[in-house]
Amino acid sequence: MYRLIKREGFARLGEFTTVHGTVKTPGFMNVATVAAIKGGLSAYDLADIRCQVMLCNTYHLHVRTGDETIRELGGLHQFTGWDGPILTDSGGFQVFSLASLRAIKEEGVTFQSHIDGRRIFMGPEESMRIQSNLGSTIAMAFDECVENPAKYDYAKLSCDRTTRWLIRCKEEHDRLNAQAGTVNPHQLLFGINQGCTYDDLRIKHMQEIAALDLDGYAIGGLAVGEPAETMYHVISEVEPYMPADKIRYLMGVGTPGNILEGVKRGVDLFDCVMPSRNARHGHLFTWKGVLNINNACFEKDERPVDDACDCPVCRHFSRAYLRHLHKAKEVLALRLCVMHNLYFYNTLMEKIRASLEDGRYEDFYAKNIGVLDKRAPLD
Repeated sequence: MYRLIKREGFARLGEFTTVHGTVKTPGFMNVATVAAIKGGLSAYDLADIRCQVMLCNTYHLHVRTGDETIRELGGLHQFTGWDGPILTDSGGFQVFSLASLRAIKEEGVTFQSHIDGRRIFMGPEESMRIQSNLGSTIAMAFDECVENPAKYDYAKLSCDRTTRWLIRCKEEHDRLNAQAGTVNPHQLLFGINQGCTYDDLRIKHMQEIAALDLDGYAIGGLAVGEPAETMYHVISEVEPYMPADKIRYLMGVGTPGNILEGVKRGVDLFDCVMPSRNARHGHLFTWKGVLNINNACFEKDERPVDDACDCPVCRHFSRAYLRHLHKAKEVLALRLCVMHNLYFYNTLMEKIRASLEDGRYEDFYAKNIGVLDKRAPLD
């Protein structure tokens, strides 16, 4: 259940209560694709980096180790040791990313596994069954994610099919939750708004899925090739048609600047692989901008990555040491840098919430929007 606490313009401060705990919003979900954050972080590290929600990947866990096996082991919470909320995506985006290997029909999608090439069929019912086996807190509806730009006629056909698939998802999800022995009978279901970059399709689709009275609503199909300003425009167009009493999730987004812009337009939840992926290449977020730890100027720099950060990495290690680890190709470099970046993102969300509570989000936005995505000065 979502509770709206306060608004500043379109920006929303709220709480989302689940069977696995309450999420303070706006919030960022930390991506643990195969039930672990890439870079060497376990579920037990998540509390140290102020994580609220762990996001796992339905498709990847289905092909390896298998959702049936995870069900036998008690579901994702018992499997990983994480006791907070877990969101599982539907597998729809992975089907989109395997475009050259897929065949889409009304029933669902047939595609090849990226691991062993075996043919896999996934439709709304299959996606719901997999996510039920995983026992996640939140299941995402199965949808089709279309690359931008797309032709209007295909975008409309795809949008209509996604609505029909959502209705099937809801029916199967309700059935599974009512079954005896379901891992999480309180599992929630989010619908996904599609429509590419066409305002009329986005609005019509949002109206259709809002009528189904789901637990939450996501905006999907963005950050897949369109300019950032187009993405912001779509969010602004859709926002008036999103139920005000339900949580709102912008999928796969993004940079700190994207998050600031999304919050300003009424988004509550975000996720992105960017902070962990960039960290593995030595690109670290700071309150002065992005710092590349591989730069030679950090060879003897004894300062922490960010003087304004109190993460476990900044408290204990220097820029010089992190640069050394990267140059030596030491695995510890990945772990420490990922830990720092995710801590930064989670702390960013805390500061956003504090600014909303105090009625000063516009000031916080103005102070940081032109800084956080740019290169930090090499002082």
